[in-house]
Amino acid sequence: MSRVFDHPDVPNGSWDYVFNLGGETAWSQTAEVYKLRSFQLSVTLAKEAAKRNVKSYVEVSTGMVYASNRTPRNESDKLKPWLKLAKAKLDAEVELSRIPNLNLVILRIAHVYGDYDSGFVAKALCLARVYQEQQKELKWLWTEDLRINTVHVEDVVRALWTAAEWRSANSTTPSGPPSLIRRTTLSTKGDEAPAAHVPIFNIVDHGQTSQGTLARVISEVFSIKTGFQGSLISQFAKMNLEHVVDDLNEDVLQPWADLLEKKGRNGGPLSPFLEKELLKDTDLSLDGGLFERATGFRYENYEKGLTRDGVKAMLASYERMDWWP
Repeated sequence: MSRVFDHPDVPNGSWDYVFNLGGETAWSQTAEVYKLRSFQLSVTLAKEAAKRNVKSYVEVSTGMVYASNRTPRNESDKLKPWLKLAKAKLDAEVELSRIPNLNLVILRIAHVYGDYDSGFVAKALCLARVYQEQQKELKWLWTEDLRINTVHVEDVVRALWTAAEWRSANSTTPSGPPSLIRRTTLSTKGDEAPAAHVPIFNIVDHGQTSQGTLARVISEVFSIKTGFQGSLISQFAKMNLEHVVDDLNEDVLQPWADLLEKKGRNGGPLSPFLEKELLKDTDLSLDGGLFERATGFRYENYEKGLTRDGVKAMLASYERMDWWP
C-alpha cells in the first residue's frame, strides 16, 4: 500500500485523489475470480484511502448494475446486475459505502470507446473487418433499438477528474448529501444499493447509442451491408445462445487470424471473439443528467453518441499500433 499511496514529492504525504479503474475486466469469469480481483481490490484500496484521509476516492463501476430497461436508468432506479462482473462491482459499491471517513464518489460508466479501445465496440469492428474481407452481410441478433449506450474515453477521463474535484469540494455525511444527489436505498426493490449518503453518477453521452446506431456506422465505415436476424432466429438464439456463440466464433476466429498473418500484424488485444455474456438481449440505457447538473460537466467528444468519425479515429489508433489487418 505504501508504494501505491505514498507521494514521492511530499514527505509522509499521500496523493489527494485516487482513481480505481483496476480489477478483472475479462468476461465470463467465475464469481470467485471477480470477488478476488475486483471486489477485494476495491475494498483494500478504499480502506487505505480512508486511513490516509484522501480527499477524493473515485470508484469506477458499470452501468450494467441496473435492471435492463429501454427507458434510461437514473441513479435511484432498480438494481439488478446482469453480468457476474457487474454483480461484483455492485457488491464493491455497497461495501465501500460502509467504510467510515472515505471521501467516496461512484461513477457508473456506459460502454467506453475511443483510441486503443479493445472492448465492446472494438469487437464489433473486428467482426466487421472479417465480414468485409468475405464480402458478406453482417447481421445482428435482437433488434436495432436495443440500447448499447456509449461514452468516449476522453470524456470519461474528464469526468473522472471533474468527479474528484467535485467530491473534494462537497463533503457528504451519513446525515445526508447535498440535496441534489439525495437517494434512497433500494434493497426492498432490487439488489442492495450503496448507502444513501454516497454520491453516485452515471457517465454516458447524449446519443442513446443502439445496435442500429452501431450497425449504420459500421456499414458506412466498412462499406458492407448490415442488418438484423429477425425475431424467429433471435428467439432461437436466446434459447441456444451458447451454441450460437460457439458457431459464430468458429466462423470468424480463423479468418481474423489469416488477415493478421497476411498483413504481418500482431493484433494486439483486439479479437472478434465473442462471449455469451456480451450477446444477451439486455439494454444498457442510462440517464447521465445528474452528473451534469451537479458538477456543470459537459461532454465534448462525440456528445451525440457513436459516430463514423469516432470509429475512424479508433481504426487509426489501431494502425499506429500495428494491430489492424
